[in-house]
Amino acid sequence: MGAEHGGRSSGAQSRISQWLRRRGRTGADSGGAGAASQRSARREDLLLAVAAAGLPLAPAAHPAGYRCSCDRIGCPTPARHPVSFAWQTQSTTDRAQIERWARHQPQANFITATGMVHDVLDVPLDAGRAALARLLAAEVEVGPVAESEGVGEQGRMLFFTATRGTPEDEDEWWPCELDCHPETMDEHPGLRWHCRGSYVLVPPARLPGELAVGWVRGPEFTLPDPLTLLEILTDECARYAGETKDDADDGADIGAWPLRG
Repeated sequence: MGAEHGGRSSGAQSRISQWLRRRGRTGADSGGAGAASQRSARREDLLLAVAAAGLPLAPAAHPAGYRCSCDRIGCPTPARHPVSFAWQTQSTTDRAQIERWARHQPQANFITATGMVHDVLDVPLDAGRAALARLLAAEVEVGPVAESEGVGEQGRMLFFTATRGTPEDEDEWWPCELDCHPETMDEHPGLRWHCRGSYVLVPPARLPGELAVGWVRGPEFTLPDPLTLLEILTDECARYAGETKDDADDGADIGAWPLRG
């Protein structure tokens, strides 16, 4: 890891809020160049806010038209995967390094490695929206939440939570390779728990087809215990799966991304 991932202080939260409120920086440029400069500055501020919240970042691929910027022909996860195979050791919260990446790779998306500081509960977008409304109405503590736009079942909502830590029993890990254990598949349709060895895109990110990943609730919110969200999330995923069951024969896929190649 490139930086320590300590707890959040009130000062750090204040800086995050300031970054997220910022609408751009005033520069000498005007017209299209000025707008591009402001977008670049805004992107950098948002990435630094994520890092200041303790979430380690690494560069990811980006859209190249309707394809991926990587060299892989027929990339199965265009613009959704890290650039480097060493992304787990490359991930960092170091401000200077993230500034260099953001400025030297202006088109790049960024991923955050899960299972070190935070986990992510990844659910279908419609189920996530319904669950978020229920959680907030019940006054359950909810942390950062992001929406990943997508056509049909590729739309996802990402709930950022505290990590489960390092269980003494390896069987306690919820595997990232599957939505769930096969024997509990009916209980957790469409839900994916990103923990150790996984990653997700962080906003702001661009996807092919002029889609994007953006914050619904920013990284200034405290990471909650994932178990406090799980019941409502699984309930809404099951409801969503029931409503879409009739479409399964037409090729609907409720699996989570990133898909494995």
